[in-house]
Amino acid sequence: MNKLQLADYIVFFIYFVAIAGYGYYIYHRKKATSTSAKEFFLAEGSLTWWAIGASLIASNISAEHFIGMSGSGFALGLAISTYEWMAAATLIIVAVFFIPLYLKNKIYTMPQFLSRRYNDKVSTIMAVFWLLVYVFVNLTSIIYLGALAITSITPISFEWCIAGLCIFALVVTLGGMKVIGYTDVVQVLVLIVGGLITTYLALSLLADKFGYDGDIWKGLGVLRKEAPTHFHMIFDKSNAYYKDLPGLSVLIGGMWINNLAYWGCNQYITQRALGADLKTARKGILFAAFLKLLVPVIAVLPGIVMYVLHKNGMFQEEMKNAAGVLKPDQAYPTLMNLLPAGLKGVAFAALTAAIVASLAGKANSISTIFSLDIYKKFFNKNATEKQLVIVGKWAVVIAMLLAALVTPALKSLDQAYQFIQEYVGFISPGVLAIFLMGFFWKRTTAAAALTGTLLTIPISTILKFLPVWTNGAFPDYPFLDRMTITFVLIVAIMIVISLSKPKATPTGEEIEIDTSMFRVSPGFVVGSVIICGILTALYTVFW
Repeated sequence: MNKLQLADYIVFFIYFVAIAGYGYYIYHRKKATSTSAKEFFLAEGSLTWWAIGASLIASNISAEHFIGMSGSGFALGLAISTYEWMAAATLIIVAVFFIPLYLKNKIYTMPQFLSRRYNDKVSTIMAVFWLLVYVFVNLTSIIYLGALAITSITPISFEWCIAGLCIFALVVTLGGMKVIGYTDVVQVLVLIVGGLITTYLALSLLADKFGYDGDIWKGLGVLRKEAPTHFHMIFDKSNAYYKDLPGLSVLIGGMWINNLAYWGCNQYITQRALGADLKTARKGILFAAFLKLLVPVIAVLPGIVMYVLHKNGMFQEEMKNAAGVLKPDQAYPTLMNLLPAGLKGVAFAALTAAIVASLAGKANSISTIFSLDIYKKFFNKNATEKQLVIVGKWAVVIAMLLAALVTPALKSLDQAYQFIQEYVGFISPGVLAIFLMGFFWKRTTAAAALTGTLLTIPISTILKFLPVWTNGAFPDYPFLDRMTITFVLIVAIMIVISLSKPKATPTGEEIEIDTSMFRVSPGFVVGSVIICGILTALYTVFW
């Protein structure tokens, strides 16, 4: 039945009241006599390691994972998990090398780093890029996928789903980073528990279908037997989805560029750790890395289960859109409709938790960048702390409104997760290049950084569309390989430009680095070794 029962509404109401009540409690308990900009945007050191880790995951996991990754799981299988599992390894690198640099140099926004290291021109161009991507790619895709899921299990219209999600997210976001950080702990708990319950019931349903009386371990065996092609992590060129996940590029190529840019140079991710001390930030990031290992269990496995059930004659109509076309992104909503009353409410709450937490995290970062890197620099250089907070709140409202208006245009998407990865990847190579060069090569000049900034989108665009423009005369590279090529080209261009004037000194401030910054505790080493061991085992088993 395509609607929630009374028990589901009760469960969801309890979740909503718990989040709103806890957020209100945190806001008043930890509220300073006068909220400073740093307090509002960064929570100024008040987040614990578990709050940082939970908030990182809550900001990252959203409808694109539950809906988008399940859709990709349905279409191409476990290989899509490489985004999550390689992210766990990336987080270790970010904790060791990136976060110490930001904290040591008192960096609070990514454009601030670019302004200090290079100049305001580089900083402003990237700030505008980030704002556009956050509003018109990130926010819109999260709202779209969330509304798509909610409208499939409730009688609420698509438009009202958009409005409801935006309002719920605004309530959380306007309380500032403290409210976001601590409510994210509850949100992550809800989404993981709800996600695991959904996966358990999906496997149980599969086991029943094949006569194993709900035994989920037998259900896992059925998956491997019925969908053997869906359990390979590395695709060869003969695979229909090679363009999405091109062979070893997911281990040694573009995936690293994608993940390092996302986890290390991304405001709405690093912002969670920037208000903490180094030890707390590293613990939080390591905790997030462990949680990332779980994501494919709650987001990808359900999609593979739906693929097997669909292959065996079930849900033929449910998996189609209004035009009668098979839509992989319908996998998770269809599965949710199978859940019994009460448990569907848990799954609905988990999905909503993921959507709202991710929207709140991104909206807070939009307000941070706009207030500190646009408004304060160009509109009111003498803005008071109170004015910055007010402007930040208005930026949240306007960004959410713009995203809500654009969201309906995404209805034509097939696999939304792949859309997000590809188009965010247009700027990722340039972002990573200018950050890494700025960190680790003192000779890098502002002119080189500006060139890299301006060329990243044109180079990515040319590599994507040149095969079409030349009728196939130019190779049609997978987008992860295009990211690698773009990154290498931009680094090479930046080196040439920086060396072209040997007597010129780099503009901007030198970033303070000393080797002691990169020392880690024995506990961090043990945690990192465990994560790397798990990853090695997973890729060995599912190669």
